[in-house]
Amino acid sequence: MLGYLNSFIFGGASSEVKILTFGIRLLVIFTILPIHEYAHAWAAKKLGDDTATYSGRLTLNPLAHIDILGAILLFFTGFGWAKPVPINPMRFKKYRSGVALTAFAGPLSNLIVAFAGYVILMVYIYLVPITTATAYYVWFVIYCFVQINVGLAVFNLIPIPPLDGSKILSYFLPARWDYKIAQYGMTIQIIFFAVILTGILNPVINFFANIVYWLFDLLTFWIEPLMNLLIK
Repeated sequence: MLGYLNSFIFGGASSEVKILTFGIRLLVIFTILPIHEYAHAWAAKKLGDDTATYSGRLTLNPLAHIDILGAILLFFTGFGWAKPVPINPMRFKKYRSGVALTAFAGPLSNLIVAFAGYVILMVYIYLVPITTATAYYVWFVIYCFVQINVGLAVFNLIPIPPLDGSKILSYFLPARWDYKIAQYGMTIQIIFFAVILTGILNPVINFFANIVYWLFDLLTFWIEPLMNLLIK
């Protein structure tokens, strides 16, 4: 999994909040990235490939998934990665769909935990008045947890190598296109990383992230009437 914590997450924060962001980046490294990689390993096993299991990657233990360089860069710069989960596509009962579904499992796991965090955030807002620094910082951590998961899910669904989205897209493309993409894969990745550093992708990520939040709002319609009933 590649992690890209773009500037809209932490931009313009106070010094206290900026300190919190480094704690949140540790949260990303030790919880969010392992969940994403575990989801890849779990999906691969369910689809017939136990390579990740025998490699010790079917676990939520962050030490099994952390790439030292990727973690250091993510902590200090906001861009980094975890160790990719090894798979053997030949073990899948259906090669192309197995690769696509295994790839999709990672971003899907981010969306699931983001939604859980969104529900907690909505309930927290109703139950806890944001009138103290402590209440605000708790709100901020939950808010960032949701935002980061949504952002990472959207980012990893971009259909460009080496992101998960490229493996999902390959399922819908002719097989000969896979060969072409693999042939120029390194060039594509270098260009893509250069584009990331320019921030050009931020508006695109934000656009699709807002669609996710819109869907979350639709799915949490029940929270407001429930909270009003309980509070009364």
